[in-house]
Amino acid sequence: MQKQLEALDAPAAPVPAKVETPAPAPAPAKVEAPAPTPAPAKAKAPVPAPATQVAQNTTPAAAAKPAAAPAADVVNERPPADKMTAGQTVYTTNCLPCHQPTGLGLQMGEVGAFPPLAKSDSFVKLKPTDVVGQILKGRTGELVVNGIKYPPTSLMPPLPNLTDEDIANVVHYVFNSWGNQGGTITTKEVAELRKTLGVAEVNVATKVEGVYKGAPSAIDPTGVKQPGNVPAITAAEMDQASLIFFQRCAGCHGVLRKGATGKPLTPDITLAKGTEYLKAIINFGSPAGMPNWGTSGQLSPEQIDLMARFLQQEPPVPPEWGLAEMKASWKVIVPVADRPTEPQHSLNIDNFFAVTLRDSGEVAIIDGDTKEIVTILKTGYAVHISRSSTSGRYIYTVGRDAKLDLIDLYMNPPKVVAEIKTGLEARSVETSKFKGYEDKYAIVGTYWPPQYVIMDGPTLEPKKIVSTRGMTVDTQEYHPEPRVAAIVASHEHPEFIVNVKETGKILLVNYEDIENLKVTTLDAARFLHDGGWDSTHRYFLTAANKSNKIAVVDSKEQKMITLIDCTEIPHPGRGANFIHPKYGPVWATSALGNENVSLIGTDPVNHKEYAWKVVQVMKGQGGGSVFAKTHPTSKHLYVDTPLNPDSKVSQSIAVFDLENPDAPFQVLPIAEWAELGEGVKRVVQPEYNKAGDEVWFSVWNGKEQESAIVIIDDKTLKLKAVIKDKRLITPTGKFNVYNTQHDIY
Repeated sequence: MQKQLEALDAPAAPVPAKVETPAPAPAPAKVEAPAPTPAPAKAKAPVPAPATQVAQNTTPAAAAKPAAAPAADVVNERPPADKMTAGQTVYTTNCLPCHQPTGLGLQMGEVGAFPPLAKSDSFVKLKPTDVVGQILKGRTGELVVNGIKYPPTSLMPPLPNLTDEDIANVVHYVFNSWGNQGGTITTKEVAELRKTLGVAEVNVATKVEGVYKGAPSAIDPTGVKQPGNVPAITAAEMDQASLIFFQRCAGCHGVLRKGATGKPLTPDITLAKGTEYLKAIINFGSPAGMPNWGTSGQLSPEQIDLMARFLQQEPPVPPEWGLAEMKASWKVIVPVADRPTEPQHSLNIDNFFAVTLRDSGEVAIIDGDTKEIVTILKTGYAVHISRSSTSGRYIYTVGRDAKLDLIDLYMNPPKVVAEIKTGLEARSVETSKFKGYEDKYAIVGTYWPPQYVIMDGPTLEPKKIVSTRGMTVDTQEYHPEPRVAAIVASHEHPEFIVNVKETGKILLVNYEDIENLKVTTLDAARFLHDGGWDSTHRYFLTAANKSNKIAVVDSKEQKMITLIDCTEIPHPGRGANFIHPKYGPVWATSALGNENVSLIGTDPVNHKEYAWKVVQVMKGQGGGSVFAKTHPTSKHLYVDTPLNPDSKVSQSIAVFDLENPDAPFQVLPIAEWAELGEGVKRVVQPEYNKAGDEVWFSVWNGKEQESAIVIIDDKTLKLKAVIKDKRLITPTGKFNVYNTQHDIY
């Protein structure tokens, strides 16, 4: 569940013993998560234009004449239209995560999180000069807007890093948007207010986002002195913050904090934001996929303060992890010769569910027929994926700490028969599926070190380690941390299809001869993440999520078909296949960044005019979706939103009628049906049983609180069962053996 459950993390990568430099902080999905707005996607704070430039940009006639000297009080001031555009850019970059694209702010249930700037009985009383003061010095204390109470934690952080022109433009934009009262202020007036308030300009350079995802500096950071405004942090705090970051944040923001699904968090960005701003985002999250770590109770106020300071330090570089380290961790607990040749119980293995118990570092094997827990096994921490072997006998689980466990379902009860640690952080595992290679090999892709490992399937003995460091697909710059995201096994060739996130390359790794490994490289787009098969198992569709594209690979012809434009941060999991009444076979993906569920045509033979295009966009409950799921026997599509900061949204499921895709979705109150009492209660990952007539949902609560699995009848959408057990600690991903074995989704 990456970030996927991109945001479901905990001791993923252990903190290296020799880390001496600071590391990152918790904001998974995105630290500044702008939802869709008319503003440019990669906007940066406007830079004051020279007076001559302003004159040249007015009319053609003016361009032919020498620029007249501007009046002293409007130097570098933009015309009104430009001022609105520039102000919207500043708003999108700095204000939108809290106050939202509509200016309506954000509530967490009945409690205010961030106050509205639109339709506000408080804002209409303000003058532009009042707002400038709040931008420069922040605002603290309780506030009541439209009868809703906003607690002292709902502070306005100071933003002294904005230039005087930035502030003038954004104030103009806010006062003249959403039906507000109108008003403006000049750059000179802002400068005078700054001086009166005693707020100095912060000279912290910010750069275009892409720079921080490119090549690292060759300068040794241990020899570089930090600017004087870096918050203090002790060695003990560094250790604690490093652990939190690797557990909860690195999956989206990267071990080196250069960004991917989440924003880059390098010090030249975080220092400009400041501690209070970072605390607010970490605490409340954003609708575009950044979890609300504070208001959900997962991080304490002290931890949030620690992480806000920690994010402003230089990140550490963890150690490498090679063959020697892997072999030292490798254990064959039950030799192949000592394993049973047939099941030692009468249970229906095909309908077993492997359920991740995230914070306890365990996997529960649950019988889908009886709804009873068969066994609970210690595994890697926060298992991201459980994959059935081709035969269906084994389950491979990979934790975020890169520990791989092999579970033998024939044993009574099922047991872990082999294990290995393939690195410090990982997300993906797959087994060979091509005819003649069933169960022969397994592959794990790691986030750190950036590499993939091919192992013997039945024993997990490491056979081949391949680094993924290299050049990016677009700018062709060296990247030091190109992590391995989704891996699928081809049905057409003896190949693993490997997504390399940061470089934007898809690798076709042929395992016929791993001593003389043959790899075909396909250029896609950054940053590759999750993906899955179309209904024929020929075409692999995968999200390049921060490029807002879906890449399509023809596994039979071993080539890229196309890149499809999609809306902000598509996050498909494996995706969902169904027959659309108009467009024929389609594959669906939801999104972290908005409410859109995009349907892509996948039939280039009988529906050629619709193939490899977004043919319809359905509107879900909001951003923060991680999975969309259906089944060949079902007429429903289920879309979760566990990372949305609105509890009403994160605790429910949207259900679409696939026979009438234009109809509004129905909301199922899954968390309410679980009857758990207090807690964040995120509802995550719909998963069908083998027959496709039941859908299972995890109600993921706090580690010290009660969680549950809710099961509904797919035909009636009525509650069928609730599984509760004190051993079900923070259940997240669920993987049905038969559906996973046969790539049914």
